[in-house]
Amino acid sequence: MATAGLFASTLSRIFSNVKTGCHIQQTRNKWANARMLRDYKRRCVAKEYAPLRVRLLTMKRNNILPREIQDIASKEMLEVPRHAAMCQLTGRCAITSRPRGNLMRWRLSRFVFRRLVDYNQLAGVQRALWG
Repeated sequence: MATAGLFASTLSRIFSNVKTGCHIQQTRNKWANARMLRDYKRRCVAKEYAPLRVRLLTMKRNNILPREIQDIASKEMLEVPRHAAMCQLTGRCAITSRPRGNLMRWRLSRFVFRRLVDYNQLAGVQRALWG
């Protein structure tokens, strides 16, 4: 009985430090490699700052606004992280972290996609049949 209480307290201590959302998580089991972790961090930053970045960019490029407001927007734009731009994100496979040959609709590389489709593990996708 005492070991069960000790085990429960140990588990609660371990899981009390777990953070949810866009925080750093355990790298050994979650991601395929360091590039995938870096891509995840960039996506979190982009998700957080994308609306602000778009607003500042439109204010900066707008010719109707006074020049002072455009200057203020360009100065505030320098404070936003550069990784917040959507063009900085690389389309990587969610399983293997491969950067090329991805099907964007499923966010999988062509190798993983074909393997999943061959064994009917991808819902709504059928293999093409001729004849």
